[in-house]
Amino acid sequence: MRPRSLQQQLVVLFAVWVVVLLAIVMFALHFIPRNRDWALLVHYAAPIAAGLVFMGMGVFIVRRGLSPFWVLRERLTEVRDGRKARLEGDYPIEVAPLVDDLNLLLEDRESRVARAAARAGDLAHGLKTPLAVLMQDIDHADAIGQHELATSMRAQVERMRRQIDSHLAQARATASGAQGTSANVGEALAGLVRTMERLYSDRGLTMSIQAPRELTARVPAEDLEEMIGNLLDNACKWATSRVILTATGHDSSVLVHVDDDGAGLADSMREQVLDRGVRADEAAPGSGLGLAIVRDLADAYRGSIVLDRSPFGGLRATLTVPGHLPAFAEATAGPP
Repeated sequence: MRPRSLQQQLVVLFAVWVVVLLAIVMFALHFIPRNRDWALLVHYAAPIAAGLVFMGMGVFIVRRGLSPFWVLRERLTEVRDGRKARLEGDYPIEVAPLVDDLNLLLEDRESRVARAAARAGDLAHGLKTPLAVLMQDIDHADAIGQHELATSMRAQVERMRRQIDSHLAQARATASGAQGTSANVGEALAGLVRTMERLYSDRGLTMSIQAPRELTARVPAEDLEEMIGNLLDNACKWATSRVILTATGHDSSVLVHVDDDGAGLADSMREQVLDRGVRADEAAPGSGLGLAIVRDLADAYRGSIVLDRSPFGGLRATLTVPGHLPAFAEATAGPP
C-alpha cells in the first residue's frame, strides 16, 4: 500500500498543530486568574508563545515533508556504492514517479553495460587465436634469421595485446559498477597466499595476512585477485624471507599493502616500473607487464597503485580500490 501524499501528510500535521494551539489558548482562558497581572502576562506572553509554537510547527512540517527525499538520497548512495541494484522502499505519490523512472534508467544502463561487456569479451576472445598464430610466425621468422622483422612484429603484437587488455579491463570495471559486483578482500588474500606458498615453496618465505573479515571491494573477484596476485608475485620474487599483506578500510575505499623485506627499489624507478615493458632487473624473468596491468585495472576501477619504501626494508605496493567497510571492529585473518 502506497503511503499518503506529501500534501495530505502536511495538511494533517497542520491540523494537529492548530488543535494543540487552540487547546493551549482554551486552557489559559479558563484556568488563569482574571486579575490585572495575569491579564497583562497573557496579553504579552500569548503572542510570543503562539509565534514559537507556529515556528516549531513550521520546522517540523518542513522536515517531515523533506524526509522522503533524505530516504531517496540514502537509497541512491546504496546504488552508487554497489550495495543495491535498484531504489527500494515506499514513497509518497509525488516522489514515486521519480523513483520509478530512476529504476527504469538503472535497468536500462545495466542492460547496455552488460551488452557492451559481452561484446568486449567476444572481441578479446576472437583476437586471441590470430595473435597466437602471429606470435608463432614471429618465432619462426626469428629462428630463420629475420631478427629485425621479428622484433618489429613482436612489438606490434604486444601493442595490440595491451590495447585488448586495457579495453577489456575497462569494460569489466564498468559492468562491475553497474551490477554492484563485490569481492571479500580477506578471502581473496588467503587464496592468493595459498597459491604463492606452493609456487615459492623452495624459497621458505613467511607470508602473513591482516584484514577485516567483512571488508569487501567493489571489484569483481577475478580482477581483485589479478591485481593483488601480480603485486604478491612481485613481492615473492624479491623478498628475502618475509611478505606481509595488510588490508584496511578508509572512507569508501579499500587499501591493500603488500610489503616485502627485500632490497627495495630506487626512488627513480618506482614510477617507471609501472609502465609496460619496464623491469627493475632485466636479468630477472618476466615481461615487465605485471605492474602495468595492475595500474590499468586500478585506473579502470577509479583506484590507484603506489610504490614506496616498506617499513620492513623492501618495497611497499599500496593498491586502492572502491569498497565497503565492515560495521564492526577489524579481525585478523591468517597468521599474525
